[in-house]
Amino acid sequence: MNKRIGFLSFGHYGRIPGTSTPTARDALTQTVELAVAAEELGIDGAWIRVHHFQRQFASPWPLLAAMGARTRRIELGTGVIDMRYENPLAMAEQSAAADLISGGRLQLGISRGSQEPALRGYESFGHFAPEGGTDADLAREHAARYRTAIGGGSVAFTDPKATGVRAGLAVQPHSEGLSQRIWWGSSTRSSARWAGEQGMNLMSSTLLSEDTGIPFAEAQAEQIDVFRSAWRHAGHTGEPRVSVARSVLPITTERDRQMFGADMVHSAQEQVGVLGGAVSRFGKSFIGEPDRIAQELSDDAAVRAADTLLLTIPNQLGVDENLRLLTTIAQTIAPAIGWQPSTK
Repeated sequence: MNKRIGFLSFGHYGRIPGTSTPTARDALTQTVELAVAAEELGIDGAWIRVHHFQRQFASPWPLLAAMGARTRRIELGTGVIDMRYENPLAMAEQSAAADLISGGRLQLGISRGSQEPALRGYESFGHFAPEGGTDADLAREHAARYRTAIGGGSVAFTDPKATGVRAGLAVQPHSEGLSQRIWWGSSTRSSARWAGEQGMNLMSSTLLSEDTGIPFAEAQAEQIDVFRSAWRHAGHTGEPRVSVARSVLPITTERDRQMFGADMVHSAQEQVGVLGGAVSRFGKSFIGEPDRIAQELSDDAAVRAADTLLLTIPNQLGVDENLRLLTTIAQTIAPAIGWQPSTK
């Protein structure tokens, strides 16, 4: 399996001591610069998280377009877009435009999304769960309409009074192939099964919103198996892609120890808690000496099963610090999981 690695930025910003991203502009422009630098390093992907009503990245399209214009090879992804908040047809137009600017490099993770601070915040965006349904139903409904639109399907009709005919209309512009590069963010086996049935790729993060009592990596590997089995049984052709996310913070200098050392004991352990009413298992962070992290990742069942490893980064530290972190991972850790720098 050809392993890929990419960075995943939440785009945090705010005026706190020591930050390199006091403003939204700082977080946005620095992410473009990091994507350029990561491409030169041979990293395969630059991915961004999308949140609403928080000091993080929100609408991803201007940022993806900017990264696409400044790079030539690296994949540009989202992990994930909360479909409850999206107008599917407007999203189809904007994502197609960004994909065309990039030359067809978008990899779009979509899903119901995570917990947001606003109470039913998607309603403020003009979207409401179907009668008798849930917000998860709303997300899947929007996802289906979006996929129809980016696939070139008819989503409106001509006005016979103006055109003399009634014919279907597709969203423009259209970006060929984008419909095959959609990932569903899943935190359970059941949603992974659904994603496989729908023919989407699978994106699994550092959280599973179910706990079966087995270690996180094993549970996530089981989730991946369920997804791939559902894909095959649904009759989809080709091989789906799968990504998992890990927090990887190698310590090679005294500065690293000062920044990350305090987290080594607590964050290096898996956690079980209640999130959104569901008993959830949270994966551990990989903090410490590069050799030890390399061994732990190579032993990680889900990392072995996935083709793409997304590395969550502390974007507030700025471009130079994050590039140094990615360089250490690329040179001393990623080869242990079978990764090689891209030279295309």
